[in-house]
Amino acid sequence: METKSKNLTIKIGEINTLEVMRDTDYGFFLEAKDESEVLLPNVYVMEDEMPMGSLIDVFVYTDSEDRPVATTKMPYAKLGEYGFFTVVDYKQYGAFVNWGLPKDLFVPLSQQKEHFTIGKKYLLRVCLDEQTGRLFATQKIGKYFNRDMKGLHQNKVFEAIVLAKTPLGYKVVVDNQYEGMLFNNEIFENLRIGDKKQVYVKNVRKDFKLDVSLQPIGKKASIDEAEGTVLKLLKEAEGSLPFTYKSDADEIKKVFNMSKKNFKRTLTQLIEKKEIALLEDSIKLL
Repeated sequence: METKSKNLTIKIGEINTLEVMRDTDYGFFLEAKDESEVLLPNVYVMEDEMPMGSLIDVFVYTDSEDRPVATTKMPYAKLGEYGFFTVVDYKQYGAFVNWGLPKDLFVPLSQQKEHFTIGKKYLLRVCLDEQTGRLFATQKIGKYFNRDMKGLHQNKVFEAIVLAKTPLGYKVVVDNQYEGMLFNNEIFENLRIGDKKQVYVKNVRKDFKLDVSLQPIGKKASIDEAEGTVLKLLKEAEGSLPFTYKSDADEIKKVFNMSKKNFKRTLTQLIEKKEIALLEDSIKLL
């Protein structure tokens, strides 16, 4: 069992592991190793689960008076991460978006590439103003992309968030740090801006961008992935699915996230391995 380690310092915008030190009328004060403290307001205090001296995980941000405050709630995205946030208020000096915490996240006018509309969602990065200690969000994300491609290789797996649709496919942010592209001819499911997907590195480009795929690269890897998908869905459907070689390509894409050509090849392989049987109007797990 992993033991928690107390934070050396309190870090705004991140999850901190801190020690419960003092009980006050306003809540518990939590302490880091350097003896800096932050308040966990009463609304988040669970005395039975937070005895004095215990270590707890909290997210730290700043309140309306710019004082650090802790919460057991987690935001949709932390410092350095990207999220798809809804605008809840707009002022002359900027917008406010819902990021899952009581205090909305501020998007300064200078950090907007377009006029924000209340009720609309935008892909933003959570940032920290080093001078004021305040968290803010930005739509201007280009300068934050990592150009160090060391350690990246084909089929390395990351999580990516869908950034924008283009004529070629979808721009994505890979691992909260790399700019990447998913190409239309390799997408067999409906994607939306803000979706988070597991991706595989396909190509590390000279312009410091990544070509990525929703499927593993290479024939063997793709075959294993496709077979696993079909078998998993058959098990979930109690051993039978109404699909054959003649099934509609759009239906195959919607259910299995693969092309009809790939689906037919996968069925043939699974039949030859005697893992499934092909009936007149369905496939069946053996």
